[in-house]
Amino acid sequence: MEKEFYLVEELAEKLRVSNMTIYRYIKAGKLQAHKIGKEFRISKSEFSQFLQNTIAKKNV
Repeated sequence: MEKEFYLVEELAEKLRVSNMTIYRYIKAGKLQAHKIGKEFRISKSEFSQFLQNTIAKKNV
C-alpha cells in the first residue's frame, strides 16, 4: 500500500534540505500541510503542486 502523505522528515530527505526548511515552507504558506497530533503531514498531490510551482518560477 502506497502512502498518501509525507512526513516533514521524508520530504526533507527527498529534497536534500533540513527539516527546518520544510517547516519554513509550511509557515510561509508555500507548502500546505495538515497537523495531526504533533506532526505535520503533506499530501502527495500538494507536494507535486509545490514542485511544479517551484520549477515554473525558476523557468521564468
